[in-house]
Amino acid sequence: MNWDETAPATADDARSGRLVGADADGEDQAVEAALRPKDLGEFVGQERVRVQLDLVLKAARQRGGTADHVLLSGAPGLGKTTLSMIIAAEMGAPIRITSGPAIQHAGDLAAILSSLTEGEVLFLDEIHRMSRPAEEMLYMAMEDFRVDVIVGKGPGATAIPLELPPFTLVGATTRAGLLPPPLRDRFGFTGHMEFYAPAELERVIHRSAGLLDVFIEPEGAGEIAGRSRGTPRIANRLLRRVRDYAQVKADGVITREIAARALDVYDVDGRGLDRLDRAVLTALLKLFGGGPVGLSTLAVAVGEERETVEEVAEPFLVREGLLARTPRGRVATPAAWTHLGLTPPQQGGAGAQRGLFEG
Repeated sequence: MNWDETAPATADDARSGRLVGADADGEDQAVEAALRPKDLGEFVGQERVRVQLDLVLKAARQRGGTADHVLLSGAPGLGKTTLSMIIAAEMGAPIRITSGPAIQHAGDLAAILSSLTEGEVLFLDEIHRMSRPAEEMLYMAMEDFRVDVIVGKGPGATAIPLELPPFTLVGATTRAGLLPPPLRDRFGFTGHMEFYAPAELERVIHRSAGLLDVFIEPEGAGEIAGRSRGTPRIANRLLRRVRDYAQVKADGVITREIAARALDVYDVDGRGLDRLDRAVLTALLKLFGGGPVGLSTLAVAVGEERETVEEVAEPFLVREGLLARTPRGRVATPAAWTHLGLTPPQQGGAGAQRGLFEG
């Protein structure tokens, strides 16, 4: 099994406690740490990245040197942190974990780099959120294993070169497009993490269930996998909630029926939509005739902040083909009407009012 253990990427997910949010809270991190695979052989899914990374690490071990710097991109919960820990384990090296938002000054980065040991793996999550001065310092550190520490201020300032031991930087980002080319080009290996297929998620769930000492039938695992939004972390979280339901309301065995009942209790429907997702779709369909409607208007209709709708609900709805972003506003697709069991309005009916809801 594999998923990241980093702090919530969005404050909205953290505040709302969304069961299908891909970010991990303190409890999630503790459980996930115990369930993480320890090597690439245990890692489920991401076949292309796993095979390529295995070659990179084996070649580095044969040379007796450190591995090239690695950049991992993809949505939260797909296994970037897990892979960084596996890289360190495969190389027999310690790992240092930090994040881009925690490095706001070049001095912060210099302090971390100067304390690294030879061969150590530095995992830098959300690397695109690092400050520009620190980013520029990282260029030289990655390429020449050296940083210039500025002592003093003004005309009397002096740059003191500081040699660094060879190390491996593993950068993780959910928004690879925000990385400047000079930084992206300094990574020797770049891997993009894809969403998981249901069959892969079922393997993740069965492995987790075994480690959690939970008996789950194949159909039960399939039901959970189908509502996990292609994300192992969400699959793991749903499994724990279904386990609770099975323990309290049944005999502890997770069947398809028990899994479906449990996830209905937690407002996770058959396609993985939760309360917020359905609220956005319902408002778009019932209040605005399917759109187009402006994002701000849609957010007011569901009682949420604009950023919450845009960053938390919309990505999954777009990926599922239930909502489209157009220059005129958000538009529901035919699949959205079908999913909510509603009938699209006739031409000249509610849809004729769509122009009123733009902006």
